[in-house]
Amino acid sequence: QVQLVESGGGLVQAGGSVNLSCAASGRIFSHHAMAWFRQSAESERQFVAAISWSGGTPYYADSVKSRFTISRDHGENMLYLQMNDLKPEDTAVYYCAVKKDYYNEKFYDYPYWGQGTQVTVSS
Repeated sequence: QVQLVESGGGLVQAGGSVNLSCAASGRIFSHHAMAWFRQSAESERQFVAAISWSGGTPYYADSVKSRFTISRDHGENMLYLQMNDLKPEDTAVYYCAVKKDYYNEKFYDYPYWGQGTQVTVSS
């Protein structure tokens, strides 16, 4: 079992920055993939970014590439999402998620989820 707890959301003006954190506990192994997804009232859960728990090249949705950075602290069991140059369309509940093996963009492939943290970007 894996437990995930997100934090760091809030209200920010367009162009601002937010850093989200996800504390992971339980049975996490190097072959696990860690990801961030988001969901707004108008859309289904969307892939944002992913990285292997062991490290390596991260992967981003086109809509956030060059603005968001995913990282993890293996020793502290933490996953992060640094979000810069935020836009109103980034407003959503952000979730961290874990799956075995390689990451992908399909939210239904991820069995473990946090409770989510709200990010609201005002124009």
